[in-house]
Amino acid sequence: VEEGISILKAAERVGVKVPTLCYHPDLPAWAACGICVVKIEGSPKMLRACATPVADGMSIITHDPEIVEVRRTVIELILSTHPNDCLECGRNQNCELQRLAAEFGIRAMPFEQRVRKLPRDESTPSLVFNPEKCVLCGRCANVCQSMQNVWALEFIGRGENTRIAGAGDILINDTPCIKCGQCSAHCPVGAIYEKDETGKVWEALRNKEKYCVVQIAPAVRVALGESFGLEPGTLVTGKAYAALRRLGFKAIFDTNFGADLTIMEEGSELVERLVHGKGDLPLITSCCPSWVDYMEKYAPDMIPNFSTAKSPQMMVASMVKTYYAEKMKIDPKNIFMVSIMPCTAKKYEITRSQNMYSTGQQDLDVSITTRELARMIKSSGIDFLSLPEEEADSPLGEYTGAGTIFGATGGVMEAALRTAYHLITKRELQDVEFKDVRGLQGVKEGKVNIDGTEVRIAVAHTMSNIETVLKKVREARKKGEELPYHFIEVMACRGGCVGGGGQPYGATDVIRKKRAAGLYTDDATHGLRCSHNNPAIATVYKEFLDHPLSEKSHKYLHTVYTARPLYRK
Repeated sequence: VEEGISILKAAERVGVKVPTLCYHPDLPAWAACGICVVKIEGSPKMLRACATPVADGMSIITHDPEIVEVRRTVIELILSTHPNDCLECGRNQNCELQRLAAEFGIRAMPFEQRVRKLPRDESTPSLVFNPEKCVLCGRCANVCQSMQNVWALEFIGRGENTRIAGAGDILINDTPCIKCGQCSAHCPVGAIYEKDETGKVWEALRNKEKYCVVQIAPAVRVALGESFGLEPGTLVTGKAYAALRRLGFKAIFDTNFGADLTIMEEGSELVERLVHGKGDLPLITSCCPSWVDYMEKYAPDMIPNFSTAKSPQMMVASMVKTYYAEKMKIDPKNIFMVSIMPCTAKKYEITRSQNMYSTGQQDLDVSITTRELARMIKSSGIDFLSLPEEEADSPLGEYTGAGTIFGATGGVMEAALRTAYHLITKRELQDVEFKDVRGLQGVKEGKVNIDGTEVRIAVAHTMSNIETVLKKVREARKKGEELPYHFIEVMACRGGCVGGGGQPYGATDVIRKKRAAGLYTDDATHGLRCSHNNPAIATVYKEFLDHPLSEKSHKYLHTVYTARPLYRK
């Protein structure tokens, strides 16, 4: 193995499993739990495999009676401070602590139960934090600080009194939290999880006076299948449509249509700024509400640069309660609009500002995650794998390949460039694939020549990488130098929406790559691959919106941003 690799990773290479709890491949190892202990032959000392590098000639003992007994004791001690209510927990049968207890055959508790009485934090519209279930692995604080650079969570206290809490020991919603849900995605147990709103959806589906409409996001279609035993990246779009119909939704639409609509607006914005000089450069594009929250708190100086286009889910919602309602002669007040998202921050976005009420009522009523939809399907007795492939409803269910790649980092940029080329040159792009913006590199930079106009681009995912890009822009402005970029795409979660905080648990870079590959396959096999070629988009503009950046499109498809303090007072 290469020099510097940990014992844990070296063991994996040769097919030896060393158990872990605090370790996650996304994060730097910090040896908190002690379950991964191993020995070096000839030494009685136990080392933590996740944080100990191998050395040439090292002979490692990963399993012997003493090591197994130590690991078992550590797990038993953790269980003694953990609530014994697995049946009521959202992580039941998908819990790393539960799995370890089963693997070690723990059937009785040798230690006295010492569960601390700590209040739940349900202050955010997206997440619930139950500190009683926290195992102090530190993953949530680690991801919030090192990957997201938000610092909303931290360790409080010392010794037996140590606990995780909102920074400064305040409610999470009063911290700089951006609701990205990466804390919940990395939590090994049920201490942090999405705020379950499936009850609201079931209630609406049972209400005969409600006309229930649903939309499904790009990244959901390549991850939902994992909840039913399919390989990550498997496209289940048609089965998802079929399942939603069987749940009782009267109309099935696709957020990819909203992505195509977003590109028409954002692409036009780029042309206005780049070609006509109307507006600040660089233009920053994103469909990520966590970035919006971050920008308003951490980077308000970038507000003039950020596209005012709403996210695809909000565009579809506004079109459902205006354009679609008019065509179908339905009172918008009776429409109940649901979105299936890979993201916990989408729950926050639906009431983020008055712009989310552009139709005269709340445009989008409920947003649920991929995990929540999977639970709804399972509880309904639907045999998901046996479902036929069905189509979405027209007109807000038709999409192009450009719309589907929104779910991967670089996808929004690639889709926008395909249409920006057409808007600038009035010609169709022959090679529509911009592979330089694909992949999991934290910051991707490049140059695109559009009919003699050089467009410098950057793509960043996770907040710590985004800050690197913004720093370059600020330094160039300060020095009066030429801007390093004209166009920037940002996403809060690693890998983009495919790695969102509401996706099936266990995401790693291997899984993120597979999910992204599924989206690029969907794009490559589409007959139409540019947003401006979507006939349904053309019809909506012709019949309702007039043209991109029109007065009507600004009313329903655009928003505004406001600088806000990091901490609520």
